[in-house]
Amino acid sequence: MADAGAGGGCWSLESDGEAAVACEALRLLQIEPSVTDPGPGRTECSRNVLRKRRRWERVLAARRRKRRQEREGSRARRAERPGAAGRAGGRVPAALAKERLLGARTSGPRLCVDLGVADRMTQKMDTTQESYLDLFPLDVIVYLTPDSENVLEDIDPNKVYILGGLVDESIHKKLTLQRAQEQSLQTARLPIREYMVKTVNTKNYHSETLAINQVFDILSTYYETRSWPAALKAGVSAGKGYVLPDAVK
Repeated sequence: MADAGAGGGCWSLESDGEAAVACEALRLLQIEPSVTDPGPGRTECSRNVLRKRRRWERVLAARRRKRRQEREGSRARRAERPGAAGRAGGRVPAALAKERLLGARTSGPRLCVDLGVADRMTQKMDTTQESYLDLFPLDVIVYLTPDSENVLEDIDPNKVYILGGLVDESIHKKLTLQRAQEQSLQTARLPIREYMVKTVNTKNYHSETLAINQVFDILSTYYETRSWPAALKAGVSAGKGYVLPDAVK
C-alpha cells in the first residue's frame, strides 16, 4: 500500500524495512530517488526507484545463473576429455609429479645444463653457483655442442651430458665448443646431418643450434625409443630448416 504525498510522489511500498534497504542501495550507487514528505518514521524513496531496483536485481540474478551454468558446462567438458579421470583439476598432483621426478633420476639419461655462460644471456631462469666440474668426474662428462666434430651415436647411462645453457634469442657461434675445450671435456653433437636433410626455404636458413627444451625432447625420446629419426622429429622444428628424408617425398 502506497501513501501519496505532495506533488503526487510515492514514498512507501510493502514495508518500511524494504524501502529503507532500497534507499540505502541507491544512496551507495549515487542514485537520487524522488522524494516527498514522508511523515514521521518513514523512509524517503519513490515507487519508480524501487521498481528499477527490482528489475536490476533480476538482471543480476540472471547473469549469476548464466555464469554458474557456464562454469558447470566447462567442468563437464573437462571431465569428458581423455585422461581427465587421472587428473586433479587438470593438474598433475604434487605427489605424482614428485614420484615421476624421482623415477627419472634413476632411470632416465643423465643431463646437466651449463649456466656458466650466464653473462652472455638475458636472465630468464634461476641459477646455482655449483659447477658440474665439481659434481662429476671429468672422464664421464660429454659436452653437447652443435660445433663438435664428434657425432653422438648413442646415450651412455654412465655418462653425464652437458647442455650449454644459452637461454637467449641470439646465437653465439662456437661459444660452447670453446668452453668445453678450455675445460678439457669430451664433446659431441646431435646427429642431425646424419638423419635429416636440408629443406628449401625462402631465407635459405639451416641451423643445428637448438633450444634447451628441444635438446631435452630429443634425448629423452631417443632414450625411450632408441630411434634417432623419431627423436629428431620430436625435437627439431621445421623452422630449423631440417626434416626427415621421408617428409620430403
